[in-house]
Amino acid sequence: MNAVSSIPLIPENAPFSPAQRAWLNGFLAGMYGGATTGAAPSAAPEPEPEDFPWHDPAMELPERMALAEGKPLARKLMAAMGQLDCGQCGYLCQSYADALAEGREGSPTLCVPGAKATARMVKRLLAEAPVVAASLAVVAGPAKPATRDVLVLSAAALTAAGSTKDVRHVVISLAESGLSYEPGDSIGLATPADPGLVDACLAALGASGAEIVKGPDNIERSLRETFLTVADIARPLDRTTDLLAMTAKHPRHAAALRLLSEGADGAEPADADLLDLLEAFPSARPPLADLVASLPSLRPRLYSIASSPRATPGEVHLCVAVVRDQRRGRVRNGVGSTFLADRADAVPAYIQTSHFRLPKDPATPVIMVGPGTGVAPFRAFLAERNARGIRGRVWLLFGERNRATDFLYEPELLAWLRDGTLSRLDTAFSRDQGKKFYVQDRMRENAEDVWRWLQDGAHFYVCGDATRMAKDVDATLRRIAMTEGRMDENQARDWMVALARQGRYLRDVY
Repeated sequence: MNAVSSIPLIPENAPFSPAQRAWLNGFLAGMYGGATTGAAPSAAPEPEPEDFPWHDPAMELPERMALAEGKPLARKLMAAMGQLDCGQCGYLCQSYADALAEGREGSPTLCVPGAKATARMVKRLLAEAPVVAASLAVVAGPAKPATRDVLVLSAAALTAAGSTKDVRHVVISLAESGLSYEPGDSIGLATPADPGLVDACLAALGASGAEIVKGPDNIERSLRETFLTVADIARPLDRTTDLLAMTAKHPRHAAALRLLSEGADGAEPADADLLDLLEAFPSARPPLADLVASLPSLRPRLYSIASSPRATPGEVHLCVAVVRDQRRGRVRNGVGSTFLADRADAVPAYIQTSHFRLPKDPATPVIMVGPGTGVAPFRAFLAERNARGIRGRVWLLFGERNRATDFLYEPELLAWLRDGTLSRLDTAFSRDQGKKFYVQDRMRENAEDVWRWLQDGAHFYVCGDATRMAKDVDATLRRIAMTEGRMDENQARDWMVALARQGRYLRDVY
């Protein structure tokens, strides 16, 4: 008998998966056959990708939690997230959950799309894991990526006079930064806080701003510089309200702050920034060092890139909605958007590489759903195809409030439609008729065409608002699979999961 024939093998009916059985057989071959045959042990195969059946933004929280029942803490935490991988927390859903479960992240309330429901569930899950929860107070958030300075050149208005929105076309120079990108990528900008908000917070604290404190990065700076560039005063966490509750001298203030920490329905002030809390609860004044330590790090703002490096070398273009909300008698300015619109300057930046890519085969049909500023990566896709002289089946569904004032990039889109870079353009202007009409309504109206394109191998892209639009588009696509594809609800869900796994259903949502 030769050496190879004497090697023991794992039988087919052994309680192992095919991948495990293959690895064990290779290991045994190395042990028993290597000395006589000279063969090296087989390398272990790549682990099979883990299935996350709850990673579906259309699912309600109870259904997601039921699917994660019996799973490790990290997977239960992941199921509690908003499932949009929007990056607003500084992570993706899985990596945020892993960081919480491993004690590397200290805040359970960073998931913006999940809102109060997610925060409550995460807190409950962490409370059931006291060892992990106890370690959270001594850990920091995700490491910040390395940045290079870039220069904001301009921020021209895209919306016309009379619009209810202020949307800007922002041009950034990458000259001498060494940064490069591809269409579909995002840029992270480490924009400073609103100086007006900083000054108001200092005044409410009775501070000069010159006080030296240690920021979330453990580096000592003046309090004003810390509020401007390191600590996020626009989004205090529940640990901040906990601290304020502990130091409040007025019992009513302490009780109201505890309700905010617990995420109680109706607790006020809702969606508070630090100034809201300081003004609402003047008896709560903790030591400055403790207050700063309770605040989250000021994270870079991520923006989908709206340009192609082949069409505009050395530049990044953005499509930015400027946030100026009236709340509780004062204007709340968006941290990144108002900096870009009003105080354009040099800013540290990095490129966030994305999965959001055009198909490798230019002949593959493409459907793009991008209302509002969600049109940004699709402008990049179209500019790229135009620069490369590619023509083909590309369909854009764009929506906004009013055609006369809010048709973003209208001249370019119509020019691309004329020259064949864009083969189909459908719009939905929600306020131009009595009944509001959205991109998902346009999809439903053209359900037969959507289904036919998908059957022809089209890739389906969605970019824009995570909390409503993306969910509505997802639900509409599922309904199209049921009506046009004659599927039941479970079959439609399985079909959409398969579409995503094939890289044919991609979302860039925020």
